[in-house]
Amino acid sequence: MNRMFLPATVVATLICSVVATPLHAEPSVVGLWEQSDEHGRVQAWFNFFEKNGVYIGAIAKAFPAPGETSENVCTKCPGDQKDAPFVGLVIVNGMQRKGLTYENGTILDPRDGSVYRAAMDLSPDGQKLTVRGYLGIKLLGQSQIWRRLPDNAMQPTGRLPDVNKRR
Repeated sequence: MNRMFLPATVVATLICSVVATPLHAEPSVVGLWEQSDEHGRVQAWFNFFEKNGVYIGAIAKAFPAPGETSENVCTKCPGDQKDAPFVGLVIVNGMQRKGLTYENGTILDPRDGSVYRAAMDLSPDGQKLTVRGYLGIKLLGQSQIWRRLPDNAMQPTGRLPDVNKRR
């Protein structure tokens, strides 16, 4: 009887360890992202987080162009975000995750207060995020590719790094 008990115990242990350990953890959009314009100049950093199964992206830092004055508040934003400070402003809202795809959300253009439907696709390695804002159907929209920043990119000193000189 002991001979049968030992193999059964080993098999049960192996099955439990396989079930308890994920084979491949899929990356998530949660974290810090950098958005650049078409010329490669960094414009903003976004922090994505999950709240009650919905993914949200807010401005973590803004990088105005040299000589450009940046508004400190969103004067044209709709609803409760009107006159809200740019840093902390929720730009991407209501995204629902389906694997590496995020959909059914919205994206706010703080320059004019327009809100568009949005979809996002995360690369399998979790380092690139394609963000698409569109009207009605995805075909009628514009995409940007954002890149993931390391978690320690936000320096506690409060001093902004000169991100556009490192390119």
